[in-house]
Parts: sequence; C-alpha cells; structure tokens
Amino acid sequence: MALPEIRLLETAIVLAEELHFSRAAERLNIEQSTVSRRIDELEVELGYRLFERNHQMVELTEAGRKFVEQARLALLHVERAVQNGRAADEDTEEVLHVGRSPYTDPFLVTTLLSIKLPLYPQLRIELSHQFSCDLIREVLAGGLDLVIATEPQASKLLTTVKVAEAPFYIAISEEDELAYEDSITLDMLAGRPWVIFERRMHPPVYDMVMRLANERKITPAKVHHIVVPEDAYPFIVDGESVAFVVKSGAIRIARDGITVRPLAEDALMLKTYLASRADEKSKVVSELVRAFMRKLLTFNNARPFPVRLSASASR
Repeated sequence: MALPEIRLLETAIVLAEELHFSRAAERLNIEQSTVSRRIDELEVELGYRLFERNHQMVELTEAGRKFVEQARLALLHVERAVQNGRAADEDTEEVLHVGRSPYTDPFLVTTLLSIKLPLYPQLRIELSHQFSCDLIREVLAGGLDLVIATEPQASKLLTTVKVAEAPFYIAISEEDELAYEDSITLDMLAGRPWVIFERRMHPPVYDMVMRLANERKITPAKVHHIVVPEDAYPFIVDGESVAFVVKSGAIRIARDGITVRPLAEDALMLKTYLASRADEKSKVVSELVRAFMRKLLTFNNARPFPVRLSASASR
C-alpha cells in the first residue's frame, strides 16, 4: 500500500486537534470542503474511518486516535530530516527541535527564542506545538530535543526543571457578581455551569480539577467542553457559565464584556517545566537550559500578570 501524502497527514492531525472542520480549514488556510475531501481521500486509502462526524460533531475513532498519534511523530521526523539537511547545506552548526503547548505562556516562548549562546552562534531553534501529553511522548520517542510542558507526567526517562507556576483563571461576564472579587475560589463556582478544556487535551490536569471538586463536594450545574478558549465566549456571555482558562487563554478571551480572575486554589496551581530525555547527551540542550534559567532570574521584578483583566485592560 502506498503511503499517504503529507498534506493528508497534516489535515488529519489538525482536524484531530480542533474537532471542527471550519477551524481546521482556517488553521490550514484552505476551504472547509477541501478538509472534508482530504479526510475522505485519506480514509479511502487507509481502508478504515478516522473520524465519526455529522453536522453537529466530529470525533476521533479509536483507529483514528492511534493513527494521528503516530502521524504526528512521522511528520516531526520528516520536518527534522528537512531541517537538518538544510542546516548541513547552509553550514549551520546546530538545530534544536523544541515543542510547546499551544497554551504555553508566550513569555516563556519569547524568552527561550531570545537566548543567544556564544559557543553556538549559528544555533537555530525549530518550534512545534502539541498538547502537553503528546509533547512528552514525542520527546521520549526522540522527535523533540526539549519541550515546555505543563504538569508533565512523572517519568524516570525524563529530566525536568520547573520554569513557571501560575493559577488557573476563571473567565466570567463583566456583569457577573464574581467580577467584583479580586480572586475566586472553587466553592464560589458551585452550582454554576462550567466550561473547561476537553480531557484529551491534558488528562492529568483535567482530572486534578474534577477530583478536587469531588473531594470538596462542589458540583457544577453542567459541564461544557471546549478545545480553544474562544469557544467559551458564547457560554460566558449568557451570564451563568464560568470558564477555566490558563494565562495565555485568559489574555485571548478577556474582551467584549468578558473579564477574568485568578482561581485562588493552591492545589490547582499549574507548574510548567522544561523537559528532555534523561539520557540526552547534547551539550547544546544543556547550555540552552542553563541560559534559559539564568535569563528567567533577571525577570524577578517584572510586572506581574494583572489580577483583573478585561476587554479594556487587554487593549
């Protein structure tokens, strides 16, 4: 059987991340009909279904989940082959492949990219993004040299160093009574509809939220699941729902009548780490991590993320 074309793999991966044809089309900069046609073509080539879909929903089949998981790794290796070949052709000394979550604090990414290593003046960092759990699988598989991951699962095969710690933020309507609070506790959210990321995006963090709510006997009226923070908007503007978002999501969603407050729960503080394989021998990776940590120390007195963030504050 002939191997599927890269454009088909890319389309399947993006659709698996978005579970929404129009958003996938927007990310790929193609028509929605082209996304549908490519998925149909890929499924015909493979001989099995990757997605179950109708006018209301798109879901991965079990076969689709397994396929996409390996397709991501395949594309990473192809990209790495191209980049390493280009580096050799251009006499570039080193290329590092760094992964991050789409919702990684932008400050951490820009800080990493701003680093210049005197011993490696031609170093180039190639960024890719996946959900945190996928990042860990890919760094262990050798597809990535280094990742910025939030709450990675503990593994003896990983070396990690904490680079940030931040709370969840709760997005609410500016007309909500909670908007008068400087911070919010989980107890304040009892009996309200909750909007939260899909569990597949980060099972350990999702379970951490739900487990604490269960232990404290805090029950939401209902739970809506989303993939991107912007999808929470229609739920929040009804004045009833509250959304759990991370820092980068809070910045993106604080607009048009929506504001955010930090969730004051020590048990739900999100820790972000740099992670690499425990057997990683690259001197470049080690030097980059050390330089990154030194640079973070210089920002100790940086202006903190505002407690109150609203549409006016975000402009």
